[in-house]
Amino acid sequence: MSPDLDVAVVGAGLAGLTAAHELQRTGLSVRVFEAGPQVGGRMASLRHDGWTIDTGAEQISPSGYRATWELISRLGLTEDEVPRIGRPLAVWRNGQAHAGVADARALLTGAGLSRRAHLDLLRFQTWALRNRNAFDDDRPERSLLAAETVAEFTRRYHPDLHDYLFQPVAGSFFGWNTARSAAAVMVSLLLSVGSAATWRTYRDGMDTLARQLASGLDVVTGQPVHEVVADADGARLQASSDVVTARSVLLCVPAPLAAKLHANPSAEEAEFLAACTFTPALKVSCLLDAPLSVPGGDRPYVLLTPEVEEQVLSAIILDHEKHPDRAPAGKGLLTLMANAATIPDLLSAPDEEIADRLTRAVPRYLPGFDAVNRTNFVHRHRYGLPEATPAALHRRGRFMARAVSPVDYAGDWVMLRPASEGAVRAGALAASRTLSRLRPVVKPALNKRLRILTNDLESSR
Repeated sequence: MSPDLDVAVVGAGLAGLTAAHELQRTGLSVRVFEAGPQVGGRMASLRHDGWTIDTGAEQISPSGYRATWELISRLGLTEDEVPRIGRPLAVWRNGQAHAGVADARALLTGAGLSRRAHLDLLRFQTWALRNRNAFDDDRPERSLLAAETVAEFTRRYHPDLHDYLFQPVAGSFFGWNTARSAAAVMVSLLLSVGSAATWRTYRDGMDTLARQLASGLDVVTGQPVHEVVADADGARLQASSDVVTARSVLLCVPAPLAAKLHANPSAEEAEFLAACTFTPALKVSCLLDAPLSVPGGDRPYVLLTPEVEEQVLSAIILDHEKHPDRAPAGKGLLTLMANAATIPDLLSAPDEEIADRLTRAVPRYLPGFDAVNRTNFVHRHRYGLPEATPAALHRRGRFMARAVSPVDYAGDWVMLRPASEGAVRAGALAASRTLSRLRPVVKPALNKRLRILTNDLESSR
């Protein structure tokens, strides 16, 4: 009996949509199954009364995002649709904001670091640049420091370097506990993305790329998948009350969900899936009747609030500084990121309790907030971002060397890179692996472009 599809993709986040896009371009029949009401996964956006509210948090760099820029170019997005942010990051210390975090200016100002820690920042940067070839975004398990956590690595420097740089950056952008997550991944990311002064965003919301990809695909939303079973010829998935058969199935969901869905994974797959733990994320969006700025004149678009200074928030993102189109004229928009230590107690709490807890912490940093705070939205991500622990790095080599089978995976966790670039690369890699198994008759030019996009990631198998 013929299968219903060539490829069934589970999950309409950026990894799943990238994989589906690549496979459909070769002439295969592909359908994407998404449990939620919209595409984008952890890169979705909400529109409300003229505000564009990112339910996750994303910016992209001109460097270190090669696969993403390739996709942006192919989809025809212009530079105006991916504009430069042009605002700095700042960190809070001793009652004031210090701009220049993750920026070249930190070499001059220290960005809130003590004098001794500033010297150690120079020492770290010199060491990192000298050893940059020992860090590999595509094969992080082969990188220097693969066995060390961020906290362990930073003990060789002044404590302020951890408390006012590594911890607030890791805690806000990745939701990481530095005692658990791998130094190799964080240092590699810092090296690859470059200065924050060059970072860009999506003018019309962080779901721009997902919406563009989905517009040309067969995507079924509101369709949860309950189980995927591989057999000798293909795989079948249980979607609601229907059974769908396919020559291949791609699980493009967070690793803990993939582990629950796949009924018969290989030993290498099961081992790596178990090691790929995720941190939850919790955010509150604040629609403001007037824009606010962090006092001090630099107008940062992100204010990092280190754990040593703040126990409720990890960061405040001023989205109207990120791009003015995110809020109506004369209005403002904030994103409050919860501190990782606060999230477990709040994740299942009512929205009103979460919003109250996080918004009560804001006036310390943004005077006048209470007077202009109009409406709040709560966003929960039980599987926020992969922790990228040393244990996961240790098991990744065997996972990447596994044989190609009817069920494969894609997601930022496959690359152990907690960013959209990791999702795009993983989607392209999953498509390449699937094509190598199905061996369809495709145009050589398409195969060539796919191989360029994956950057020969198959060499890590």
